[in-house]
Amino acid sequence: MTRRERVTIDVDVRPRFTACYLRVTGGECAFIEAHTAHALPRLMAALTHAGRRPEDVRWVVVTHAHLDHAAGAAALLAACPRAALVAHPRTTKHLIAPEKLIASAVAVYGEQRFRDLYGTVGAVPNARVLALGDGESFELGGDTLKVWHTSGHAYHHFVVDDPAAETVYTGDAFGLVYPDLQAWGRFAIPSTSPTGFNAAEARRSIDKVLSLGERYVCPTHFGAYEDAEVIAAQLRRFIDRAERWVEQAARGGQTAAAAEPGLRDAWRLAVREEAPRFGEAEQAFLEFDVELNAQGLAYVAKQARAPA
Repeated sequence: MTRRERVTIDVDVRPRFTACYLRVTGGECAFIEAHTAHALPRLMAALTHAGRRPEDVRWVVVTHAHLDHAAGAAALLAACPRAALVAHPRTTKHLIAPEKLIASAVAVYGEQRFRDLYGTVGAVPNARVLALGDGESFELGGDTLKVWHTSGHAYHHFVVDDPAAETVYTGDAFGLVYPDLQAWGRFAIPSTSPTGFNAAEARRSIDKVLSLGERYVCPTHFGAYEDAEVIAAQLRRFIDRAERWVEQAARGGQTAAAAEPGLRDAWRLAVREEAPRFGEAEQAFLEFDVELNAQGLAYVAKQARAPA
C-alpha cells in the first residue's frame, strides 16, 4: 500500500501564522509553499523527521508570488537538488527575475526590515521551473495533483487540488483561518492586501474551491479544516462588505493614503460584527492583516477612480 502523508510545518516567527505543507507519497515529496529563506531549517527538519532526504523532494509548489509564500523558493530548490518549481505562469516570471518583487518590498519596508522579514530572495533557475496553466497537473509518487487558477487575492494565484489526500491547498484564495482565533467558533477573514484584490474573482475562487469537493481545505494561514462551507459563507460576507467600501472610497475622491484610516476602521467594525466575543488579544492579533487589507482596498479604490 502506498504511504501518503501531509505534514503541516509552522514556518513563521509568529506561531501558527504561516504554514508550509510537506506532501509525501510513494518515494517522492513535495513542499507546498516555500515561505522565506528563514524557513529553510524548519522545512528541512520536517523532511528529516518524515524519514526523507533532500533528494526525495520532486516539487516545490508556490500558490502565488507574494513573498510570505514564495521568497524562499530559490533557497529551497538549492537545498533539494532534484526538485523543480511548480507555479502560475505569472508567478514564475517574478521568481526567475525577482528584482521587481524585491524593489517594491524594500520601498515599503526599508532595506533592513526587508532583510529581517524575508532574508535573501534568490532567482529561481529557469531550467527548474514548471509553469502550469488552469486545470493542468503534475505527478507525485503516482498521485496526480491539479492546479486551478484563482484570481481575487492576486492575479498570479492558483490552488492545488490533491484528491489522493482529499485536500485543496488554498494559498490565500480561501481566506486566513488562524488557529488562535478559533476559540469562539470558526473565524475566517479574506486577505485583500495590495495590489490584486477583485471581489468578483474572489467569490469565483471560493466557488471553485468548494466545487472540488475535497474533505480538507489547507490555507497557508493556517492549517487543515473540514468545514469549508462555513468558512466560505463568512468570507463571502466580508467580501460583500469590502466591495461596498471600495465603491464608497472611489466615490469619495480621496487619495489612497487618506482613505486608509476609514478602511481600517471599517475592517475593525466588521470583525466585531462577525466575532463579537473577540477581546483585545484577538483584535491585536488581526491588526497586521487589518492594515494590509485597508491598504489593498485603498489601492483598488484609487484604481477605480483612474481615467480609462
